[in-house]
Amino acid sequence: MAEYLILIYEDEAAYASGEASSQAMKDHNEFGEANGAALKGGNALHPTSAATSIRGFGSDSFSVTDGPFAETKEALGGYYVVEAADLDEAISIAKQVPARHGGVEVRPIMVFD
Repeated sequence: MAEYLILIYEDEAAYASGEASSQAMKDHNEFGEANGAALKGGNALHPTSAATSIRGFGSDSFSVTDGPFAETKEALGGYYVVEAADLDEAISIAKQVPARHGGVEVRPIMVFD
């Protein structure tokens, strides 16, 4: 079995209402119940307004700015770590992630011996 990271990208503005946020929480709880055996972790992230970006690695000076690195309509809002037999199974699980206002990205997690 391998581990995969499912990154959830959505339009943050779509969750401005309490009703939309409550429905999203309900949907993610249902996803967790349906896929509990495969889930190894996951978290929701604060909005991009709470982000801090740091640039300049490999140099002597760093740039620290408020906000995300990229200005996009869809922002990383959370993730799941899942265990799956292969990429096809990970994709099958990812298709169930509630991302009504965006989409998801599946990436294998590197294992170092």
